[in-house]
Amino acid sequence: MSPATPTSRGRKAGRVHQNEGMVVPPAAITKTGSARSGRPHRLLRAVFQPIGDEGRAALVERRIAEAIMGGVLHAGERLPAETDLAQSFGVAPATAREALLALRERGLITTRRGRNGGSFVAESADPTTFAREALAETSRVALRDAATHYVAVTAAAVELAARRSDPSEIALIRHRLERVDANDPVAWRRASDDAQIELSALSQSARLTREQMRLQAELSPLLALADRDVERREKTRARFWAVLSAVEQGDPATAVRLSRAAVGETVEWLIDLRESLVAP
Repeated sequence: MSPATPTSRGRKAGRVHQNEGMVVPPAAITKTGSARSGRPHRLLRAVFQPIGDEGRAALVERRIAEAIMGGVLHAGERLPAETDLAQSFGVAPATAREALLALRERGLITTRRGRNGGSFVAESADPTTFAREALAETSRVALRDAATHYVAVTAAAVELAARRSDPSEIALIRHRLERVDANDPVAWRRASDDAQIELSALSQSARLTREQMRLQAELSPLLALADRDVERREKTRARFWAVLSAVEQGDPATAVRLSRAAVGETVEWLIDLRESLVAP
């Protein structure tokens, strides 16, 4: 099969963005979600995806707690109403209510009464503390296993993106990243998470994109720990820039190699940090 022209490839990618690559957020998220960059935060979509048959309060609580402590939901941000949460997660309203009660008891959210009331992320929620505790409780084997899964999905996505995307689409991702203050680890993590998901969407695989969204939401708190180290953040940024260049040039082999190397380096850094956290 002959390669598609840039124009046709761009049109295909556009259809994926609109119909396949991203899960359409429920109305509750567009009402209460952020307009931090003039568009919905992609990780918010991953947070509020349905949890299916495992729809228990503990799972709802865990997903929201991880989003708060991972910096996806920010201090002072308003959560969707109970009924909207229940609809988003695919659970009963009573289950959503029980999860919110548990989050209040943990001090992660607060509730206000009145016209402008609702549930809000507590100002005292500390993503860094949560991430360090989570890292300390994760074994080296589990970290490597998570990295293996993450790199398999990421590598597959960037390989397809290098074959299917239009260079102009990569230029847009690069332009958005250039506007982010590289000296702000929080801003960089949000932007790089979004950029990784956008890159996956260019693979034109809805399944890969959904899985990338899920993994970014799950691993973002740990990746944010690495971002707080200036040297590590600069290396990660340089690696991602190189991946974008390889995809832009239609070089899947280089894009995959660089993606694997970036994940491997970050995991080794996290393992070293974990050892220091659990040392007596």
